[in-house]
Amino acid sequence: MELGGAVTIFLALCLSCLLVLIAWKRMNKAGKLPPGPTPIPFLGNLLQVRTDATFQSFMKLREKYGPLFTVYMGLWPVVVLCGHEAVKEALIDQTDEFNGHGKRTSIEQNFQGHGVALASGERWRILRRFSLTIFWDFRMGKRNTEECITVTPHPIFMTMASNINNFHCPGAPIDPTFLLSCSVSNIISSVVFGSCFDYEDKQFLNLLRLINESFIEMSTPWAQLYDMYSGIMPYLPGRHNRVYYLMEQLKDFIASRVKINEASFDSQNPRDFFDCFLIKMHQVPPLLPLPLRPASHLFFSNSDSPIHKEINQVIVPHRLPSVDNRVKMPYTDAIQRLVDIVPMGVPHNVIRDTQFRGYLLPEGTDVFPLLGSVLKDPKYFCYPEAFYPQHFPDELGRFKKNEAFVPFSSGKRICLGEAMARMELFLYFTSILQNFSPRSLVPPADIDVTPKLSGFGNIPLTMNSASWPLSATCGARRKR
Repeated sequence: MELGGAVTIFLALCLSCLLVLIAWKRMNKAGKLPPGPTPIPFLGNLLQVRTDATFQSFMKLREKYGPLFTVYMGLWPVVVLCGHEAVKEALIDQTDEFNGHGKRTSIEQNFQGHGVALASGERWRILRRFSLTIFWDFRMGKRNTEECITVTPHPIFMTMASNINNFHCPGAPIDPTFLLSCSVSNIISSVVFGSCFDYEDKQFLNLLRLINESFIEMSTPWAQLYDMYSGIMPYLPGRHNRVYYLMEQLKDFIASRVKINEASFDSQNPRDFFDCFLIKMHQVPPLLPLPLRPASHLFFSNSDSPIHKEINQVIVPHRLPSVDNRVKMPYTDAIQRLVDIVPMGVPHNVIRDTQFRGYLLPEGTDVFPLLGSVLKDPKYFCYPEAFYPQHFPDELGRFKKNEAFVPFSSGKRICLGEAMARMELFLYFTSILQNFSPRSLVPPADIDVTPKLSGFGNIPLTMNSASWPLSATCGARRKR
């Protein structure tokens, strides 16, 4: 019995070594990857890269290997880019070579290369061009978008004020995550579905739950293990399969909305993104899937005293803020640098053999451009870890563009909804500070805002709560 167990272990180790050798030869036969920590059979660099703190692990490796290195995520080699200069060289200077979609097996099984975020090649070019055209020309002209974003939050602010006044702990902070999620999601709903939802609509609440839980699952160590060992993980039971079923439910919801549109579809009078997509499908049917895939991707895409002084000076009291005010409000506009929601960035892929910084990356090499390292690059921000709005104003007090300020990525795969997201962030943040005062019985230093999860995305504590749809409650999580 003992001999049989030893033989089994020996054979398993031999098989693991063989698989690593095959993967290494396949990736290096036509190229030369950057150096990195030595992988071990089957596990790759799991000893150096924690699945529950991947970004932080990469930043430690950067100290030893520099801004460009290779890690093995299981059997899967990945080239990691750190800092603004390395990311810019890849995504902007060599954008055509780095334009492919990187591997995310945990969600690719749902979409199979369709949708703006997951497509590549000609299909991706058609989908992106079409989506941008619809966003701008049909529903997303600057004025229409601004009016929608400006008007939508006010019922939310009234609810927040009511919660603050009704709680028996005045002065304690409240958590507006759910309320703001409702409001922001309704803006994209008006574009995709042609109408907004009531905030108590069960279908709408279920949609928010699916999006919220999917983003959480994609950021867990389980999802990363799924991507690392995609050859065997789909056949094993466990939490790693949960993201698949959540995505399928999301697709079912959007498919039901497509049917509603099809029942009253008029090609001469398109009402929303769906209608425009149905028209486009008849023009290039081989390349475009049903609109549920691009639509589901659209939903996944968004010092205190000087800011208040700036708001009071630029915006007349009781007047709604305008996007035109942004140029005169550099402090307020600077908040986006620390909104580090996706520090890992979206994985890219080189579409052909590519020379990069003295190395030869073979076609098919996956690349992680770490956006979090760009937004905190000490060469471009003197206080990279701090909220320091003085990074941005010029000598005349106007917002000065910093080339490392790329919260929505760079290059041709920059976030599709960047313009709308920037508009939302500015108008929502300004409106909140215009209507509420930052006074609390709990000192800000005692409130812990450390993400609950930090994988693909940074997940706040409240998003991970089972009672998230009712999370507008009084109280705060204090540091221990």
